[in-house]
This record gives sequence, structure tokens and C-alpha cells, in this order.
Amino acid sequence: MGRATENGGSSISFATVIAGFFFLLALYCAIDPFKHSAIANFPDFETYYVELPSWSQIPTERDTENLLQKSTIMFKDQVQGPESVAFDSLGRGPYTGVADGRVLFWNGESWTDFAYTSPNRSEICDPKPSIFGYAKNEHICGRPLGLRFDKKTGDLYIADAYFGLMKVGPEGGLATSLSTEAEGVPFKFINDLDLDDEGNVYFTDSSTKYERRNFIQVVFSAENTGRLLKYNAATGETTVLVRDLHFPNGVSLSKDGSFFLFCEGGKGRLRKYWLKGEKAGTNELFAILPGFPDNVRTNDKGDFWVAVHSRHSTLAHLEAEYPKLRKILLKLPISAKIQFLLHVGGRPHAVAVKYSPEGKLLQILEDTQGKVVKAVSEVEEKDGKLWIGSVLMSFIAVYELH
Repeated sequence: MGRATENGGSSISFATVIAGFFFLLALYCAIDPFKHSAIANFPDFETYYVELPSWSQIPTERDTENLLQKSTIMFKDQVQGPESVAFDSLGRGPYTGVADGRVLFWNGESWTDFAYTSPNRSEICDPKPSIFGYAKNEHICGRPLGLRFDKKTGDLYIADAYFGLMKVGPEGGLATSLSTEAEGVPFKFINDLDLDDEGNVYFTDSSTKYERRNFIQVVFSAENTGRLLKYNAATGETTVLVRDLHFPNGVSLSKDGSFFLFCEGGKGRLRKYWLKGEKAGTNELFAILPGFPDNVRTNDKGDFWVAVHSRHSTLAHLEAEYPKLRKILLKLPISAKIQFLLHVGGRPHAVAVKYSPEGKLLQILEDTQGKVVKAVSEVEEKDGKLWIGSVLMSFIAVYELH
């Protein structure tokens, strides 16, 4: 009898210790006393539910050969964070926007300054030893993301995360602002764009709450303040086409101009927006992606290359389903960088996917170990090569298609 009581006593004692531990952990997360969490500097931070596709809907195809590891690394440490890669109407380039706020042009021998978006450039915009060293001054120096040339005029259209929709002539220089707000709501995080034959621009504002330098908080919160917008070239007016989007990003017109695709990064899907025909002005699901997308680009054949920054993971789905759990995890003393790595599956993992105009998955390329291409923001196909840029890389990767 005495022994049973003794065992029972120790059992209760152990349970009390466990309960006490979780109570203290919950208290710590609630107070965050040392401000070491990923959301410590965001007092108004909230988490939201996201309806992700079921696992049965997500493509299971894999690149078992890790073909992106055969890519060639070009311009190592010459370009910091080359998000978008573009070529002008004469086929010259590439042009790319970099972390210090400039748009650079490869003239065949070296990189030269082509354009910039901020009128207030100073020494604080000078090159840094790390890509991440630019973030605190992005709102001053500018951050050009999506780039598109008007093939008729030679003008370069720029989606600058901070300065809005911009344009610069064929000679380059300081870009001109075209639009900085819609419906009285200022842009917070302009991301990508494309334009039609009439010069109208379709572009995305990824969030009306967080700036690009806080893009991780957009991912963590899963807030849906993103917008798809249209700039009317004739009137200069900007209108909202679709609202309440989860991290909208890449935009690319179809070859025939009847529709364009846009990425909804927070939901891991591509949507189609009709420009012509009886469905004009409506949008619909185009494809469920194997992961969370960045940019999308159309090739000469009319197929679409989608840059996927990470595959779906069990943790990402769990956190999407249970936002309160996500907030508790984010309040743990774990840095935002580590939290983000956990969210994307534990390590950088580049994925590029090609779709037909009808939405059929045609090809998938990967570097599952991040050995050569750790991340991908955009895939631009030109002359049998894929030019791969990323805001997280200090080079451009080039993959030879066969």
C-alpha cells in the first residue's frame, strides 16, 4: 500500500512539473519579456486562417534528377538580389533590379547602371557585404522588383516595392512615377507587373499592411490585404481588379493577350484573369502549384514558367489551419530567419514549373538540396536558356534547356 501511494505521489508530482512547464511557456509566449521572438517588433501582429488546397490536389511530380543543379552560376557577387531578369526589344541584356535600388544592364562585357527609382540616393545605398544589409534603407534607396519592357516604345516599366509603378525611357536614368495609390489606399509592397498591347499595366500590391522589408511578416501573418491592379495608360487612372488576396505576386499575359495569370503566393496557386471574350473582367483558378509561387513568365511558345520559392510542407499546412497555434510558435525565442526556414521545409529548395496555356503541368525542375540554386524568384526563358533570378541570391543562374 505504501509503495503504491509513493508511486502515485511521484506521478502527480511529475504531472505537476509538466503542467507548470507549459504554464510558464504559455506565460513567456504571452509576455515575450526579452523580445527575442520573430514578431517582437510588430505589436499589432495577428495571424489569420488560410484555406490551402488539400494534399490530394497538390501535384506530386518531382524532378528526381535535381536538374537545376546543372545550372551555371553567372555574375557571382556582381548582382545582389536580382529578382527580375529582362531583355529589351533588341534582345540585349539581361537587365535586373538589385538590392541597392538600381536597375543594372549587362552590355556583354560588364554591368552598368541603367536606371534607379529613388531621387534620394546617397552613400547609404552603396554596396554592402550581404544582401540582407540593404533592408533597413530600402524605403530610401528603392527596391526594383518586377521589370517589363514595352516592345513598341522601348520604355522599361518597373515595379518598385516602395515607390510604386514607375517607367524609364530607353536611355535609362531616374524613373518616373506613374502610380502610388488606388482608391485612396497607398501602395505598400508593389511586386510585379506586365503590360498589354495598349500599354495598360497589370500589377500587384502584395500587402497594404507590411512593406517588402517585412515580407516574412506577410508570410507569417497570412493576412489578405493584397490587391491586383490596373493602370490605364490612356487616363492615368489606377483601379483595383481583385482584392483580399494572400500575397499576390507574379503577373504575366498570355501569348494571345486574351488573359493573364497572377500568382497568389499565400495559397500556392495560379489564377487566370480574363481580358477578352465573354469572361472578360472575371478571374478563376488556373492551377494548384506544388508550392508557394513568386513570379510567372510567358515564353515564346505561350507556356508559363512559375518560380516556386518552397514546396508545401506539413508545418505550413498545420499553421494555415490553426492560426492561434502559429502565433504561439512565432512568440517562441526563435529568430525570424529560423522560423522562415522551418516554414519552407527546413532548407532552401528551388523549384521551377512550366504550365501550358490550358493549365497542364509540362515540366518541373528542382534543386532539392539547394546546392547550386538555393532560391528562385523568377524564371525567364530566352534562346533555349532559363535565366533564374532571386532576391536571396548574389548571382544569376542559367540553365540550358534540352
